[in-house]
Formats: sequence, C-alpha cells, structure tokens
Amino acid sequence: MAESQRNTGQPPIQVLVVDDSAVVRQALTAILGQERDMRVVTAQDPIFALQKMQTLRPDVIVLDLEMPRMDGITFLRRLMEEDPLPVVICSSLAARGAETAMLALEEGALAVITKPQLGVRDFLHESAMQIIDTVRAAASSRLRRHRTTAPPGPLGAVEAPALGTTTDQVVVVGASTGGTEALRELLSAMPVDCAGIVVVQHMPEMFTAAFAKRLNELCRIEVKEAEDGDGILVGRALIAPGNRHTEVARSGGRYVVRVSDGPLVSRHRPSVDVLFHSAARAAGSNVVGVIMTGMGDDGADGMLAMKHAGARNLAQDEATCVVFGMPKEAIERGAVDAIVPLPLLPRAILDAVRRGRRG
Repeated sequence: MAESQRNTGQPPIQVLVVDDSAVVRQALTAILGQERDMRVVTAQDPIFALQKMQTLRPDVIVLDLEMPRMDGITFLRRLMEEDPLPVVICSSLAARGAETAMLALEEGALAVITKPQLGVRDFLHESAMQIIDTVRAAASSRLRRHRTTAPPGPLGAVEAPALGTTTDQVVVVGASTGGTEALRELLSAMPVDCAGIVVVQHMPEMFTAAFAKRLNELCRIEVKEAEDGDGILVGRALIAPGNRHTEVARSGGRYVVRVSDGPLVSRHRPSVDVLFHSAARAAGSNVVGVIMTGMGDDGADGMLAMKHAGARNLAQDEATCVVFGMPKEAIERGAVDAIVPLPLLPRAILDAVRRGRRG
C-alpha cells in the first residue's frame, strides 16, 4: 500500500512532530522521513508549533503530551476549537501517560503511538512500521465532529448485568484509526443483557488497559482488558491487550478468550483477522461480526471466514468512518451482510444477536 501511494503524484504528507525531546524528534524524523511521500517538520513545544503553523498547515500532527510552556492537552483543545487537524499522540508507556493519552483521544486525537525511547537504529522495525501506518492513516482520515459529552444512554434493559451468565452468542468487533471514539459510542449504547463482546482495537501495549478502564466508567456493561481464560459473558466486553493476539475459544459449554504472543498478522498485533478467524472456528453461526473504522485490510479475510461459517456480519458505513479502509475491504470481499451508520450499529447488533438466538 505504501509503495502505491508514493507513486500517485500526490503532494507529500506534511507531518509536524511536536516533542520537547530532541532524541524523539530525531527518531521520528528518521522513521517518517524515510518515506518518500512524507515530509517532516519538528517543533520542541506547542508555542514553536503554532509559530510554524502560521506558514505551514500540516496534514498530521504527532504530539507529545508533557512539554514546557504549553502541555499537549491544552494545545490539542485549542487546535480542535480553532483549526481541527488529524493528531496522533506520541506518549510513553507509563501508566500516567496512558491515562492522559485516553483523555487526548476523548478530546479529538485519532490514535496513540508509543514514544521511541532509544535511537532509531535500536528501535524495533515493526514499531517503526506501525508508526508510519498510523501517521499515513491519520493523513487520509475524515475528522468527525468532536463530542465532549457521553453518548446517549444504552438501548434496552437497564437492570443489573448478569455477569455470571454464559451466552451462546458472541459479538466480535475490529477497529483501528478513529476506533476509540467509535467504540465509546457503540459500547456506551449497549444494554446490560447484550451478548458477550470481544474487541480488537489497534492500540499499543499498556494503553488498552487505560482504554478499557475508561470505557468501563462510561458504559452500563462491564468493560475490561482481556486476560487469558476470561469468559465471554452476557453484559461484558473484553478489549484485546496491546501487543497480544486475542482469540475466541470453546471451553466446555461456554466461550472464553485466549491471549497469546505471536508474529504480526496483517501488520498488527493484536490482529482483527486473528480474532475473526478464531471466532469462525470456535463459534461459527453463533457469531455476530462487526468491522469498524480503520485503515488497511485487517479483518477482511477473517470476516469472510466467519460468513462462510454462518456468522452475521456488519460494517460501519463510509459516512461515519474516520477511515473507511477496513470496512471497505470486507465489503469488497463479499463478507458483509449489512452496512450500517455508527449511531444505528448498536441496534443492528442486538437484532442480529436476536436472529441468531432464534436460528
């Protein structure tokens, strides 16, 4: 994909890296600058960034959060109020950094990448490729109007969730760029008696725990980062941990998740394809598959396998996607049964689960 985009004759992607660490600025410049369709400009803090933006309007901003003179959150809020641009957060793996990164996503940032701690020569190749892919996805994104308030209340029942109850229906969801806010809208609308949900959202290690914690505070259903052996239960959503593959498995009369290491699949770990293929094998026609906003084709082959196994598959529509890549690929493969706008996805999922139970 990268090579074809380089040869389209389109103007280069202008990337503004805002970070007070010279080491990080140099590393990101080297990683992104090797791409012939990218041009990198750096600033050591948001004040310098604002000065440079008077003569350069970047296509993507890669933003640190803790900087002198103006912190990243303040800069992000100002940017989203005055001139919204695609922003990728570059944050450390520290727990505090993860929590601040979740706040940045709620304020309108599109994605999070981990801050390179070493010189670029020592930085893992696969991490460099993920940074490039994330920045390129942000450049092709369509910003949605930012919402600072929680989405409308959940659909259906409001009684306390029966977290100990197993379900014979499983909902598997895959998302990438733009997915954090889309998932917040989706899961916040799910009722406490919904079928168990397993989610792969492309996100670095450790950030998924903070993401799950934040969703758990906003949702009626329980949301947690998946651990190996966790049950897929009514009223629960499990978020695949960053840098680990997560699969659906059968354990006696119930479904559980298996969390494991392994090579990148479709350029990702966790991979939506890994989750979807496992759901096809373990649950077949008891599955509802959902593919949401994101760049690339991760999940398309797995969704087709689920369809062949009898699953009912939904795709988020182009108008409500930040990036329509992943849903588009699944649709073109003939893997999708219905294309649904994001606000209507919760109801569509519940209807599909209901049909599965009747069937």
